[in-house]
Amino acid sequence: MRTLVIAGHGMVGHRLLEVLRSRDTAGSWRIVVLSEEAHHAYDRVALSSYLDGKSAEDLTLPPLGPDPLVEVRASTSLAAIDRRARRITTSDGAELDYDALVLATGSRPFVPPVPGHDLDGCHVYRTLDDLDAIRDAAAPGEAGVVIGGGLLGLEAANALRLLEMRPHVVEMAPRLMPLQVDDGGGQVLARLVEELGVTVHRGAATRSIEGRGGRVSGVVLADGTTIGTGLVVFSAGVRPRDELAEAAGLARGERGGFLVDEDCRTDDEHIWAIGECAAVQGRCYGLVAPGYGMAEAVAEQLLGGTARFPGADLSTKLKLLGVDVASFGDAHATTEGALEVVYANGAAGTYAKLVLGDDASVLLGGVLVGDASAYPALRPLVGRELPGPPERLLLPAGSGAEAAPLPADATVCSCNNVTKQDITAAVTDRGLTDVAGIKSCTGAGTSCGSCVPLLAGLLTECGVAAGKALCEHFSQSRAELYEIVQATGIGTFSELIARHGTGRGCDLCKPAVASILAGLGGHVLADEQVPLQDTNDRFLANMQRNGTYSVVPRVPGGEITPEGLIVLGEVAREFGLYTKITGGQRIDLFGARVEQLPAIWRRLVDAGFESGHAYGKALRTVKSCVGDDWCRYGVQDSVTMAIRLELRYRGLRAPHKLKSGVSGCARECAEARGKDFGVIATERGWNLHVGGNGGFTPRHAELLAADLDDERLVRVIDRFLMFYIRTADRLQRTSAWVESLGIDHVRQVVVEDSLGIAADLEAAMARHVENYSDEWAGVLADPAKLARFVSFINAPDAPDPTIRFTEERGQIRPDGPVPLPLPRIREEAPA
Repeated sequence: MRTLVIAGHGMVGHRLLEVLRSRDTAGSWRIVVLSEEAHHAYDRVALSSYLDGKSAEDLTLPPLGPDPLVEVRASTSLAAIDRRARRITTSDGAELDYDALVLATGSRPFVPPVPGHDLDGCHVYRTLDDLDAIRDAAAPGEAGVVIGGGLLGLEAANALRLLEMRPHVVEMAPRLMPLQVDDGGGQVLARLVEELGVTVHRGAATRSIEGRGGRVSGVVLADGTTIGTGLVVFSAGVRPRDELAEAAGLARGERGGFLVDEDCRTDDEHIWAIGECAAVQGRCYGLVAPGYGMAEAVAEQLLGGTARFPGADLSTKLKLLGVDVASFGDAHATTEGALEVVYANGAAGTYAKLVLGDDASVLLGGVLVGDASAYPALRPLVGRELPGPPERLLLPAGSGAEAAPLPADATVCSCNNVTKQDITAAVTDRGLTDVAGIKSCTGAGTSCGSCVPLLAGLLTECGVAAGKALCEHFSQSRAELYEIVQATGIGTFSELIARHGTGRGCDLCKPAVASILAGLGGHVLADEQVPLQDTNDRFLANMQRNGTYSVVPRVPGGEITPEGLIVLGEVAREFGLYTKITGGQRIDLFGARVEQLPAIWRRLVDAGFESGHAYGKALRTVKSCVGDDWCRYGVQDSVTMAIRLELRYRGLRAPHKLKSGVSGCARECAEARGKDFGVIATERGWNLHVGGNGGFTPRHAELLAADLDDERLVRVIDRFLMFYIRTADRLQRTSAWVESLGIDHVRQVVVEDSLGIAADLEAAMARHVENYSDEWAGVLADPAKLARFVSFINAPDAPDPTIRFTEERGQIRPDGPVPLPLPRIREEAPA
């Protein structure tokens, strides 16, 4: 077995690791990865979100899982290369022989050698540790200065803004983002950025960094202007990490970087370089997409292939300080004879430019500022004839780029090099029916996400129409059935299917309709409702692997009194139940037989507990940290808010389960951004994030609204949840629902009330709150409902003899699963 050493565990090094392990089915390579940072590889593109509520764990790239062929050495870097012996020495003195060495050392921030650049209070913006240092040094309300107005400079300015400082951006060029946008776009960008409270100094050089007592006190510009500040962030570009080149005898590019050919191979046949440290035929690339292309080419070569670096698409689409910016192709019209078509709307704060060939028919590139919605459709057309007049592509009335289909070989996803043909073939050959399937199968849209709007259009082009029918018995969608039931007052499944469906129903439509009926009033076990329910809803409890059930009382916000704890302990001891504290801040009791459930719940209801709805498609928990009552970092009372939200939305039936969290500060101990709706405290109120979930396909929630006061927060959540309940498909989580609609559309409807339905949504939630009653209390008050909780119809008090337990760590656990049918529901005798 051969040994590959990857020196560097950034995004590009991790991509090489992923690709090689996925394709090396024979296990021919043992891989050792040297990671200079203590962190696992993380998404450096989204670095600023680390100061906007995300944790280091949130940014971590998906690990490969346990793999005997992969060893990652954290906090370890490459110190020396012995090419003759094919041996490396690491920073901790270890030596390691290699058959192949891939340098993925990345780049380092460039710090201009101005006087005072090394004073305490000067920082760079590159790693998680850098951001931790900036956060510790930040002084809310004070000025902070960013040296450099490029892409990373504006990211750094946004970071200071998130830390409640007053950012100043100093850029030597006459415009911001000089590599990506032209003068016109730069002017619009500067105005939009300044409207957000950032002071921009264009065409300004830094003369010196002033200090007092060894610490930064101000920045002096070349024109004599002094900006008083205690914090400076250098973001003036990067330089390749190629410091080992000379000692190893490896050639450098003219502007730095390990010099490599189109194979990304150095002049040593056993050594490659990829990513920002590689000078491919003398040129370094500072974007992640070219690095991914290099990683895939090298992986193929290591497995005997002949793939070469295909060249770089330097197109980019960003949202900086909330402003959309996109640049693609020959954005600066450097091609001889190039023509420019410009549309600028000063009132709307938008700027768009297309660069065309000398015949005005071939698209060469473009710049979009303020509104980049046309980018996904325009970028794949670079180098091709336009599908319509250029002015039609720029005017906001419609992009027009979809007027003609993209060519089959057009690259739709430049990050992962996925063409239209790759996508359409996957849709046709594998029967894909949604955007999520395309993402999973081809990788398109899984990196920067800018191409996602095109994927749905390609599904339609392939003849895949998203069917709205709930099932063969109802031609309507779940949302349409919800509206029918609400408008007509229909209260039973039989009436609904008789008037609006066909046949007798199935396992798809029955639980969906049951949820709608329960959500609009009536008990989940009322009369005809019972046969419609899933197994768990039939007994208001989750069935476990051995035929027993769990008991999960609600503990709003995770707050519980000592008396409540004692009751739970006494009930568990009396009925011999297994107890477990869950990640949702509740105490679950396991091992209850079906005939025990009413007795257990009578004890709990009498003690003031309610159903936690762990069994239903409803609100489960609202998790919280301890907030500003106890935590020295807390800025709001997260516990009180969590309790308020959980009591408000308890019993709310939805297309899928709902989970929430409330964090009392940006450290996010309640993991709110992994919830369907998550609330994070700020100094000015609450930020509301929606559409997150954990589980099999985790997704981070997206920011819906910021700095809300208590009452406004509750109203927006009311609207969001009711809009979701009314319009989502059967078993569609909020994550998939938000992704399908787009967060911008959800915001327009829920926050801005673009459809004029906000009052109706709020009124619907108010009715839910007013009409709420505990489902288990309803069962205990109704002898007919109680009669259903039996293992044997002819012996209702007899326990099921097949349920057995063993003991482990002082508690019961199942003694193997029980291969028996589900407990039968007692039916009423015919009249």
